[in-house]
Amino acid sequence: MTQNHLERFQCWLAEQDLYVFTLNGFPYGNFHYSIIKDQVYAPDWFEQDRLNYTQRLLKILSVLLPEGLEGSISTLPLSYKPWWHDNQVALGKLLTASTLNLAQLTAQMSHIEQETGKVLHLDLEPEPDGLLENGTEVIDYFKDWLWPIGKKYLAFNRGISFSQAEDLLRKHIRICYDTCHFAVEYEDPATVFRRFQALGINIGKIQLSAAVKVDLTKSARYQIRERLRPFAESTYLHQVIEQRADGTLHRYRDLIVALLELERSPAREWRTHFHVPIFIENYQLLQSTQDHIIEVLQLLETFSTCCHLEIETYTWDVLPAPMKLDLFTSIEREYRWVLQKMSEIMETKKFALQSIER
Repeated sequence: MTQNHLERFQCWLAEQDLYVFTLNGFPYGNFHYSIIKDQVYAPDWFEQDRLNYTQRLLKILSVLLPEGLEGSISTLPLSYKPWWHDNQVALGKLLTASTLNLAQLTAQMSHIEQETGKVLHLDLEPEPDGLLENGTEVIDYFKDWLWPIGKKYLAFNRGISFSQAEDLLRKHIRICYDTCHFAVEYEDPATVFRRFQALGINIGKIQLSAAVKVDLTKSARYQIRERLRPFAESTYLHQVIEQRADGTLHRYRDLIVALLELERSPAREWRTHFHVPIFIENYQLLQSTQDHIIEVLQLLETFSTCCHLEIETYTWDVLPAPMKLDLFTSIEREYRWVLQKMSEIMETKKFALQSIER
């Protein structure tokens, strides 16, 4: 995007009374209308192309972002775990190279702040089978890789202290909390928020989205299989995590694979990484993880977590036919649902405060 294009886009935004505060930097290249599957992670953070691409996004956002606002860019959770799980040496090289790339971007974001006064942050987005897929893996990466390696790079290249370098990393490298992804991982949002807050890991953006879940104890397996089959489409990965009676979790790389094991699976619940409209709570024998979204919205004020919310349903073109509605109508319904829930939460808290004051 040339400077002229950016200026024209800025003028159009101003005319429409719109502004840009966040970008989705996870997809690279064509993300729709083609078979993506695990290639959604390519190029990963080991590769120069990912760094170059994100640097361009930073430049674009630094121009479009209005004064007085922070800007966020979400990005992939470093890489795709199955590519590296059987080669620890290669994994170590990946983590080191990825961290150095993130440190380089931190230096760029710090420079942008010095030049423009605008604070930008890059938000790693954990998801099932990502190299970072849950709260514990995020914490381990920040403690064992990002902060130790990143602060050495910044201290050496910027001529600052280790303490100052770590502060820059905490400011500019954050987490994108996708409610679909963390729900599929059976994570409790309040616990994740507390753990991150205790260590100074900031959440830069929250993506509001819902996954498909199904209670396997309530209906015959063959009926459940027929309800899930339309979700096993060929464009995107739809990882499945099952919870068994003893609380342990078992993972399948894609719903297509998981369905082959459904009849003999000892699971009591399945959750699959398929983004469904957030206003849908139940669909025939299936449910959504809408309750996870509501809990996160309730926690926003308690934890002062972040002010960047993004509705993240992107699967409109591959939804089962009965779920498909007019795109404009569906997006509007999602916005109305979020605003209504936030209003209800605020009213509940207001009533509780009034009761205490009495």
